[in-house]
Amino acid sequence: MPRLRGIHHVKFPVSDLAVSRAWYEKVFGFEATLEFPDEDGVVRGVAGTAKGLGESFLGLRENPDAAAGFRGFDPVGFGVEDRAAAEEWASHLDRLGIEHSPVIDATIGWILVFHDPDGTQIRLCSFAEHGIDQTGRKGYGRTADA
Repeated sequence: MPRLRGIHHVKFPVSDLAVSRAWYEKVFGFEATLEFPDEDGVVRGVAGTAKGLGESFLGLRENPDAAAGFRGFDPVGFGVEDRAAAEEWASHLDRLGIEHSPVIDATIGWILVFHDPDGTQIRLCSFAEHGIDQTGRKGYGRTADA
């Protein structure tokens, strides 16, 4: 099997590029480094960096139909170190006035859930594990049978 190096980019469909760009700048420190104009020269997408994503890019592409289809869906889980980091993010979101879940004891670690302006669910998931056995708990994962 050939090896993957990692995630090159994550692209979110959005209904209003200006609104979403401002939101991702405020929440994640997003900095656009590329713009993607349509055939009429109107910029319909941007891509760039966000603090903590390393070499991976974050992209926003204006596509109202796709954005509506993503509403309530969590296409990616961004990683945080541990519960303390999730709590730090909760405080950051509180300062910005963005509604979010409490820090949740998820299947193997902690998660914090919130939504972008189009309702796409953003999950911050800890790499640290909590050691709680969630087997049999409705809505939680379990070890896959090989």
